[in-house]
Amino acid sequence: MTVNERIAAIRGLMADKNIDVYYIPNEDDHLSEEYTADHFKCKSFVSGFSGESGCVVITQDFCGLWTDGRYFTQAENELAGSDVELMRMGQEGVPAVMDFLIEKTPENGTLGFDGTVVSTAKSFELLRRLKPKQAKLHVGDDLTGMIWTDRPAMPGQPVYILEEQYTGASAAERIAMVREKMQEKGADVLIITRLEDPCWLFNLRGNDIECTPVAYAFAMLDGEKVYYYIDPAQVDETVCAYLEENGVTVRGYDDLAEDLAGLHDRNIWVNPQSFNSRLYSCLAKDNRLISEEGPIALFRAVKNETEIANTKHAHLKDGAAIVRFIKYVKEHVNDGDMTEVSAQNELYRLRAAQPDYIEPSFPTISAYQANGAMMHYTATEENHAKVEPRGFLLVDSGGTYKDGTTDITRTIAVGPLTDEEKMLYTLVLKGHLNLISAKFLKGTTGQNLDILARGPLWKIGIDYQCGTGHGVGHVMAVHEGPHSIRWGMGSPARPAYPLAAGMVVTDEPGVYMPHKLGIRIENELLVTEAEKNFYGQFLQFENLTYAPYEPQAIDLKYLTDAEIAQLNSYHEEVVRRLTPYLNEEELAWLKKETGKLERI
Repeated sequence: MTVNERIAAIRGLMADKNIDVYYIPNEDDHLSEEYTADHFKCKSFVSGFSGESGCVVITQDFCGLWTDGRYFTQAENELAGSDVELMRMGQEGVPAVMDFLIEKTPENGTLGFDGTVVSTAKSFELLRRLKPKQAKLHVGDDLTGMIWTDRPAMPGQPVYILEEQYTGASAAERIAMVREKMQEKGADVLIITRLEDPCWLFNLRGNDIECTPVAYAFAMLDGEKVYYYIDPAQVDETVCAYLEENGVTVRGYDDLAEDLAGLHDRNIWVNPQSFNSRLYSCLAKDNRLISEEGPIALFRAVKNETEIANTKHAHLKDGAAIVRFIKYVKEHVNDGDMTEVSAQNELYRLRAAQPDYIEPSFPTISAYQANGAMMHYTATEENHAKVEPRGFLLVDSGGTYKDGTTDITRTIAVGPLTDEEKMLYTLVLKGHLNLISAKFLKGTTGQNLDILARGPLWKIGIDYQCGTGHGVGHVMAVHEGPHSIRWGMGSPARPAYPLAAGMVVTDEPGVYMPHKLGIRIENELLVTEAEKNFYGQFLQFENLTYAPYEPQAIDLKYLTDAEIAQLNSYHEEVVRRLTPYLNEEELAWLKKETGKLERI
């Protein structure tokens, strides 16, 4: 079926079931917001838009795709020729999707969605707002699934143990940490729904989502028992014995609903933002909910000493691969046969040669000139650009190693640049350096700091329509909460969390000019403690990422003397730290690439 035929088929089912408005989110049944298994990509199946973020709303006379600024150009291209209207989130005149759902649901009408992929919190909000219209929800049917005849099966890859030498704590120790927090909260039961949380709790990793080492599983624990809900075929004898040693009972993935129904008169701690509404319906009314983020999210975010040491080592290996890659690009771009795909394949090869490499941490973004304006662009054998010896090649990439997860962007000059390109690159670099050098009091959030990175671009009337930084998991999801760096006040679904020592966050301002160019510079940063005095505990950032910036693109007139000194100091540190990982030729190239920058 074409996209328009799929929309028509869903409209037919809507008419049969008396559904006036149908909502198709991007999430899976754990409410993962971005990366999901192919089985859950209903939004993409219906609309033809392959980006990782967004949702679709269908009525009998309208079909719209909501997505954010990272994907506007990509969505324009992929929706062309279909009846799907692009709704650019955050733009003037574009309603928020929740407002649109309420507006379009008529008096005494019905709003429908698959309850397994919509959160309890969102369902409650919709019910509350529909009440004045005396409208209702229809949550029992997955209409997309009814027409998706060749839908991919649920993944079922084996899980494996990530040894304590990498995690710094045993599963038993982590279970004890969680139970201590449950006692403090007065919780009898904790329901664990986020895909990353059971992995952290049990020191397990999986391969159910491309480039994200997690398994589709839930967990639940009380003061005595711990249950791990997963397809038993994914747990081999070694892992099963390991879980038994740590007091964990393996149950089937679908057994959670039955076990929830058996809970009575309990104080149940569960996050309504990541607890799907179908599972919520299984709970008896005599239970009391502690409706807030569970303890594991912050445990995951604040890395322990072992995780930090391992992460630093992973970044040095990764930095060496990036140096080899940039050297390769600059030395071969004039050969005339370089493409976005051949470049990214070389980077995949260089990373895979590093010790303890597992997989990419996300699909590499290798984007030449205009394609760089699409923030999450993916070059394929069928759709890619040739890399010409002029302008920029933007490469956003990362690796998952047994000792850590990396995420780095370098925008590489592959030939002569215009004055405008140099100006824009330097202003992006200026904001990037501003954020790295920040010192701030404990209690500061990423929302407080965002202006440091965005400010130089705002001064010339340019913005990047995405966040400045995200948390990074430890051998886990490359995009990890609950902290982030972005402007705005936060929301119930994405509250502003204070930064804390041990957190890892990215620093990645950029410029994206549709159909023209894209520039992004990204390092991972570790939050560390600075001085403590009369005013309180100060925090600061430590670089985890070590790889050269693009000297050919830097126009020093846009930088202060202090920023030039900071840039030179960083490049000296890049050489010092990567020297043990490079051969003589590579080191000589790096030293030349990072030579001291001075005003003429």
